[in-house]
Amino acid sequence: MITLRRATEREHDRRRKYEVWRTFPVQNHSRALDAGFGDLEGLNESQLAPGGCVQSHSQHAAQLITYVREGTVACKDLSGRSCRIHAGEFQQMTVARGVHPVGMNPSASNSARVFQIWLHARPGDHEPSQEQKRFSTAQRRGVLCVIASRDGRKGSLRVAQDVLMHSALLGPGQHVVHELSQGRRAWLHLVEGEITLGDLVLSTGDGAGVTTDRAVSITAREVTEILLLDLREPAASGAESA
Repeated sequence: MITLRRATEREHDRRRKYEVWRTFPVQNHSRALDAGFGDLEGLNESQLAPGGCVQSHSQHAAQLITYVREGTVACKDLSGRSCRIHAGEFQQMTVARGVHPVGMNPSASNSARVFQIWLHARPGDHEPSQEQKRFSTAQRRGVLCVIASRDGRKGSLRVAQDVLMHSALLGPGQHVVHELSQGRRAWLHLVEGEITLGDLVLSTGDGAGVTTDRAVSITAREVTEILLLDLREPAASGAESA
């Protein structure tokens, strides 16, 4: 089963120096997917004008993965020191309830395009951690490159959640398949381009949740970039504390 969230269905907030598109809206959870997709609670795309800031918030502890696709974002690490995330770099950070990490575009002339992925943190997942890595175009071209994982496999960022996050850069006609184990689901986000997913065509900004299929089969129709998250199925009620 595939559940779609089209780019035009995202929550859009436009201010003077930034725009943000939220795949899973912060408030008014009135539609399917509005409250997230399992452990995936948020997926925001922000466009920052020179000097623009992106501010995020968490109602509880969470793991935040930030991906800068274009430009540079200046931010503060867990110790309060200044740091920068450049294009092609990913950063993971454990965020406690009430913490508001802020990223700013320090450029005087160039815009920045930033993606933020929020993962639900369970009891025991609250140990502060932060890590930042660059994944080159060569590493991601034509393959599903592991960006984040619980065990830090293949040099990926280490996160507390049972999740595998991939990034891929595909040329026209290139095909990739990701197998899903029993009890797993996937969320696919189109950063740029156009693909076919089964009988569906997805374009820039579209997202799709795959729940009952045992594989995610993707073919690029043009130059394309995707993010793919392999997540565990939500626990049955009461099982979380068992």
